[in-house]
Amino acid sequence: MAIGSVQAEVGDGAGAIVVHVASRGTPVVCPDCEAVGRVHGYVDRQLADVPVGGQRVLVRLRFRRLRCPTVGCERQTFREPLPGLAEPYQRRTIALTTQVGAVVRELAGRAGSRLLAVLGVRMSRQSAVRSLLRLPLPARPVPEVIGVDDFALRKRHRYATVIIDAVTRERIDVLADRQADTLEAWLRAHPGVRMVCRDSSGAYAEAIRRALPEAVQIGDRWHIWHNLAQAVVKEVAAHSICWGKTGPPPKEGVRAATTRERWRQVHALLSQGVGLLECARRLGLALNTVKRYARVSEPERLVRVPKYRPTLVDPFRDHLRERRAEDPAVPVQQLLVEIKRLGYTGSQNLLYRYINQGRVECDRPAISPKRLAALLLTEPSKLTGHHAERLDAAIAACHEMTTLAGLVRDFAALLDPKPGNGQLLTDWIEQARQADLPHLHAFTRGLDYDRAAVNAALTLPFHNGGTEGVNTKTKMIKRQMYGRAGFALLRHRILLG
Repeated sequence: MAIGSVQAEVGDGAGAIVVHVASRGTPVVCPDCEAVGRVHGYVDRQLADVPVGGQRVLVRLRFRRLRCPTVGCERQTFREPLPGLAEPYQRRTIALTTQVGAVVRELAGRAGSRLLAVLGVRMSRQSAVRSLLRLPLPARPVPEVIGVDDFALRKRHRYATVIIDAVTRERIDVLADRQADTLEAWLRAHPGVRMVCRDSSGAYAEAIRRALPEAVQIGDRWHIWHNLAQAVVKEVAAHSICWGKTGPPPKEGVRAATTRERWRQVHALLSQGVGLLECARRLGLALNTVKRYARVSEPERLVRVPKYRPTLVDPFRDHLRERRAEDPAVPVQQLLVEIKRLGYTGSQNLLYRYINQGRVECDRPAISPKRLAALLLTEPSKLTGHHAERLDAAIAACHEMTTLAGLVRDFAALLDPKPGNGQLLTDWIEQARQADLPHLHAFTRGLDYDRAAVNAALTLPFHNGGTEGVNTKTKMIKRQMYGRAGFALLRHRILLG
């Protein structure tokens, strides 16, 4: 049968299908001077082809070696090309090379070798990796808007940098570290970038300022919202005494008494003009602890409500509350018998603790500061009925919580990029600073530190979500190659993704 410019015959070999291929006698021109060559001899070559029915296929080629008739041509002899069948010096056909490349591109070494064995292709893991590294990387032009982010090569020790097109989300390059000098060198070597999406990394910001002083730096809206969420959690915890009244009544313990005493000691030293560092030395506390005590105006903000986890008694709380309202002296043993008839499977000690903690008489079940902050940060239209009621009760119990809820909702509206959000952010910062919310003040100071990038994030449609997606896929690639591959192979797979 004919295959392009060759003729083939099929036969059986030892455990493989052998295809004998001989070239036709069509004229072949010299690749240098394009003169028609004369037959000089014949060359035999064996190639592996795509398996058929799970069996290996071997292609045994016999093609011509030709001599150039032009006097003075540098290429005296040349081999007959086989377009569409095989590349020069390769031991596999183009079809099999494409199939192998598709497998190793997704699975790399060992896993790729195992899957290829199932498909009928014999290949070691080292050959699979070499085949992967031979795949050409896509040549992409430098975009005008890029996204930059880091990912861990070895967590807390080594990090690398990924650069993508912020519009199409195509991978552009991977750098071996996250130093400012490395990114600066890359930006200088790849001109044309006008906007850079990044997180709050100071190294990236410095590199962009040095290499592209006219470029627009765009902060990531997710990280901005995440920083606000951390401040909200701290503020909610600081006012837990107020909104905690809607849950089980807090009990004054040793920790609460110690907290109040330390607050009095810190503020007494501060009133005498003692500095924060000297306060920490005299009281034997960490400097950050002294700052935390100095930041609040009253010790109650440092006292936390007790954290109660859900228990087996919670489904029977209403029954216990009704029985204790009817008969305040009802024995616990009697209550235990009654709720066991209703399906209670817990112990008597658990019921004792539940009653002694005051969780039966409270108006609502206990809620942690982190959970309440999550409700506060959730879009109001997505809150269910009981969650909305719980949040409204907590907000109404404290003036600062009411102010905090309003500020959170106003800031959430700014995350929809619009041209006028820069001025609205200025108004929001002024309003937040007028409130008695110290942790939110720290958040506003962070906004001022990177104000230009924050303004760009709230007014331009670009963001850094694409790089976060690449980092998520990179984690899967790292797990496939954990401990058995270097940065060069990891970079190759990332850019091929």
